[in-house]
Amino acid sequence: MRVIHRVIFLVLSFLIFTGSARAQKILIYMDLQQTDHLKAYGVAYWTLDRGVNVEWLLNYRGGSFLMDYHPEIERECRLRGVAYSIVNGNEIAQIYATIEKENMETVLLEKAPAIAVYAPPNKQPWDDAVMLVLNYAEIPFTQLWDEEVMNGELEKYDWLHLHHEDFTGQYGKFYANYRNAPWYINEVRVNEAMARRLGFKKVSEEKKMIARLIKEYVLRGGFLFAMCSATDTIDIALAAENIDIVPEVFDGDPIDPNCQQKLDFTKTFAFQNFKLELNPLVYEFSDIDIPPSYVAPLRGAEADYFTLFEFSAKYDPVPTMLTQDHVNVIKGFMGQTTAFRRSKIKKSVVIMGEVEGTEEVKYIHGNLGKGTFTFLGGHDPEDYTHMIGDPPTNLALHKNSPGYRLILNNILFPAAKKKKLKT
Repeated sequence: MRVIHRVIFLVLSFLIFTGSARAQKILIYMDLQQTDHLKAYGVAYWTLDRGVNVEWLLNYRGGSFLMDYHPEIERECRLRGVAYSIVNGNEIAQIYATIEKENMETVLLEKAPAIAVYAPPNKQPWDDAVMLVLNYAEIPFTQLWDEEVMNGELEKYDWLHLHHEDFTGQYGKFYANYRNAPWYINEVRVNEAMARRLGFKKVSEEKKMIARLIKEYVLRGGFLFAMCSATDTIDIALAAENIDIVPEVFDGDPIDPNCQQKLDFTKTFAFQNFKLELNPLVYEFSDIDIPPSYVAPLRGAEADYFTLFEFSAKYDPVPTMLTQDHVNVIKGFMGQTTAFRRSKIKKSVVIMGEVEGTEEVKYIHGNLGKGTFTFLGGHDPEDYTHMIGDPPTNLALHKNSPGYRLILNNILFPAAKKKKLKT
């Protein structure tokens, strides 16, 4: 009898031990205690890519990640310098209890999204903040451009980022200051060659087609993210679908004199009622943007900040995901499109970040068809002005960047279990 009792005791002990081990999870906390916020997203992506689900704990310690314990994941955290804790069953229960009581929520991430970056082949990774942070976080992506879009390759990807492209076909409106610079001349040459290759007489018409194909990608369920001039120029291109808005210095023929009146704002993602800037010597596309020349004299770099909105995690999980951060006030950064004018934003669009008390909106999100779009104003969250020719930002010096976290929130957003998201 004693032998039987001993066997039962050993079996129960084994079950308790293995159950406890199985209950262990890895908590990658994302508050101020995290050593490298940016690489933490990379670990979350790496985990998903290996078939292990990740729970995104919205508003819990800065938007932490929780996953089943595997020695390989722990090793990856150590290799990448990401801070974490091993939590047991009791600690996990306490975490869930806190989430249940507070403005927090758990969102299950199930699949590593396939990521594409729309960028011309002659661009360097440091020309674009998204490419820069994806490389730093060790998150894989595919770079594609107009030919791949025309060939229908967007369908291979869950998430698309738009490099700071000029979808109006005006080469970024750098004409006044840089028309004789070798890089500008090469930019024109590359774009004109691609337009001809795809059967278009003008770059502006080819870019309009690319803008429409990107919109169709979103309508079918794609996730779109854009920064800087890609945010407003794609809407300008969509609104001007059959209208010539490009000055003669760019395309060889004059603009339609009634182009402003002919714009169709029902075709755009986010903006409406904007006025075009038709002077080729002015470094602006429209009055959607609140340019640096307006912002800088008023505040300056040391006083330029924007504030993230706080959403209900349980009822508005999408904007909550996209605003996860360890701070809610983020230093500003400029770009060709620095901030969006509030009066030009459609009512259906969710404002997620703004400069309080001003017309300046920095961060917006919206639904279109089965997909979504998110626009972030500015060029580089850790380079206030980012002038042409500036050296690349070294993200090893900015591993806890709140601004770059906003980009990476968008990377993981498509991995979320859809039935959990109520938009």
